[in-house]
Parts: sequence; structure tokens; C-alpha cells
Amino acid sequence: MVDINCPDEGRAKTFKQLWLRFVALIALCLVVMGAMLWPTTPPNLGIDNRLVTSGALAAWRSGDLIVLVRHEERCDRSGNPCLGPADGLSRPGGVSAVAVGSAFHALGMSHSDVMSSPTTRTVQTSRLMFGDAQILPDRLTLCGTALAHDLPVRKHPGRNLLLVTHSECIGDLERVLGYPHADGAEYGSSLFVQINAHGKLKVLGVLNSQDWPTVLGHL
Repeated sequence: MVDINCPDEGRAKTFKQLWLRFVALIALCLVVMGAMLWPTTPPNLGIDNRLVTSGALAAWRSGDLIVLVRHEERCDRSGNPCLGPADGLSRPGGVSAVAVGSAFHALGMSHSDVMSSPTTRTVQTSRLMFGDAQILPDRLTLCGTALAHDLPVRKHPGRNLLLVTHSECIGDLERVLGYPHADGAEYGSSLFVQINAHGKLKVLGVLNSQDWPTVLGHL
């Protein structure tokens, strides 16, 4: 019998397979490089001792931070019992707020000022976390695209500024500072932003409420 298979066809098939593998490898490299150069969400400060290595702890101690804290679990969107009014926190949210507040106090609150959105859930969160806060006149007072300008104006030199606010306001600042596709802020999470001598802001990372014990254990 005569072998009717063409050697050229075999080589062409092998070349095509190698080419497809090469293209897939290049595509994978581009995806990895894109994630490294253009991260979609701020770094997680709860892993790899990043509170220290990111410079966030040093900036906190120098009073050079702005921290946006999302309120804890709202009762009207959970199946848990309410701490008080239905538009406020759930009881588990209240417990978490106290724990996060204790963590911030472990870092030291003597050189920090606290502001809060006026909604029930943010006022409850700020009082349980920090005991006292300046209540803003409207929940949108510190939201929107002007946030990167408004926050440094309200911050006193050498004092950290903490704002107990809402996920959409945190998202506004993340978009302005280079994270347009950041994950939505979790209940009780904190976005750490450093401010330099010229009033420019830089996102250092996010610390979620459940990661505080691990972070404090590294200090």
C-alpha cells in the first residue's frame, strides 16, 4: 500500500499547534503584566504584614493618613436582629464595630480626628468604634469626584483623618485615585490613603474588619 499522508501536512499541523501554544502563552503573560501594572483593586493590607511594608503604619504614627471606614452591617439588608432602628446596624454589626474600634485604638488614636456621615448606620458605627465624631450635615458632603480635593482640606497637619462613610463614597475616591474597577468596600473595611506634603493622595491599601487580629499580631 502507498502511504498517502503528506509529510508537509504533518509539519504544518505541528507548527499550527506550536503557534497556538505560543499565542496562548503571550496572552497569559499580558494578563499577568496587566494585573501587576494596572491593579483592579487596592492592595490587601491584611496579608504579608503589609500594614508595615506599605508604609501605612509609619504614616499613621506620623499623622499623615486619611482613612475611609465603611459602616458595619446594616440591619435592613440582613436577617440579623437590629441593634436599634431598622435603618441602623444589626447586632453582629455592632459587635464588629466595637472590635474594629479596639483595633484602631491599639494603633493609637491620640492624634486622629473622626468625621461621620449623618445616617443612623454610620453614626452608630462611629460611636461604637471611636466614641465620638463630628457629624457631617449631609451624607454626600464628602462624596463624589471632588473627594480627593475636599478630604485634604479638612485634614489637620500631623493628625490622621478618619471618615465613617458609605461604600459609594469610598468607591468615588478609589476611582479618582486610579482604581476604577475596585471591589465594593466590605462592611467595616478601611481604605488607607496617604497624604504627602503637597496634599497629593496615594492609596496604600484596604484592611477588612476580619483581618485586624492577624495584622495586630504582627506588630
